[in-house]
Amino acid sequence: MRVLHHEADLNEFKIGADALVTQWDGKNDNGEDLPAGRYHARGYLVGSLKVEDFGQTAAFPPENSNASVKVNLMPNPLANDKRALVELAAGIDPYGSYLKTNGGLPLFTISKSPNLGSVSIMKKSDKSVDIWQTDATVSHQFRISNVDQMMAFDCGEFELK
Repeated sequence: MRVLHHEADLNEFKIGADALVTQWDGKNDNGEDLPAGRYHARGYLVGSLKVEDFGQTAAFPPENSNASVKVNLMPNPLANDKRALVELAAGIDPYGSYLKTNGGLPLFTISKSPNLGSVSIMKKSDKSVDIWQTDATVSHQFRISNVDQMMAFDCGEFELK
């Protein structure tokens, strides 16, 4: 998997007649050339998610939290499909926490808190998820709203020669 754009603005794309256009250089995330073959491109339009910071919490996490949650997304009018279903999870890296697909595709930065030890997610409603994160001393809770306003898109397969 290679992430071409993460939390990108529209000006990072070329605007096409009915699409946003981007380029891929045929390399992986480490800058190495990938072998010739068929590849598949897909992504998510994240839109304006709302982050509520509830601050420090005494408990981490609630017993009914999960590694991932299923969320119905907004239908893609270009694909003539019904509401897509995506499994969302929370992830951490040295720079903080983020919302991602269960497959590991990063979607949205939650916090820029370094040195986190663990993170958990729980579905609050059809439109929001709650995130708990902790370092060695403090737990913190966030609510991410409007997750149902994200849209999945599939760019199809293409051949790298």
